[in-house]
Amino acid sequence: HSSRSSAPALSSTVLDTPSLPTSCSIAPRRSQRPPDVRVSVVGAALLRDDPPRVLASRRTAPPRLAGLWEFPGGKVDPGETDEQALVRELQEELGVDVVVGDRLGGDLLIGETAVLRVYTARITAGEPTLVDHDEHRWLALHELDDVPWIPVDLPLVAELRTLLAP
Repeated sequence: HSSRSSAPALSSTVLDTPSLPTSCSIAPRRSQRPPDVRVSVVGAALLRDDPPRVLASRRTAPPRLAGLWEFPGGKVDPGETDEQALVRELQEELGVDVVVGDRLGGDLLIGETAVLRVYTARITAGEPTLVDHDEHRWLALHELDDVPWIPVDLPLVAELRTLLAP
């Protein structure tokens, strides 16, 4: 991940005024950059046993991600913990109640302003319905590569292999 700024480079300007020598170079002063705004996003690797499977959901938007598969979830609202946000998002997106488990992997950057954290979870009530997605699939270990995942979720798919292994 690059730490270079995407701000345009500022060039020095030579001023020709009576109060300054013509050889004086003045660069505009750069204001301090505000701290990076981070949006927290949570996702769920929803697990089911017998046989071990994980839920994958196919996105419908935005256009560049439509048709790709993801772990369902959404943004963490101000004042919410990751776990509270995940419970709320899965109720809104899938119509299910869940119990949130352990973190899966580390923080994953989404663009320059958001970070994704994925947790394992299990459904305690309901069956996934289609609200924000156009298809859900319960994937077994040997099916994880059957769907095209959104790029940010790919590192976690690899970690799922150990969770789904018999």
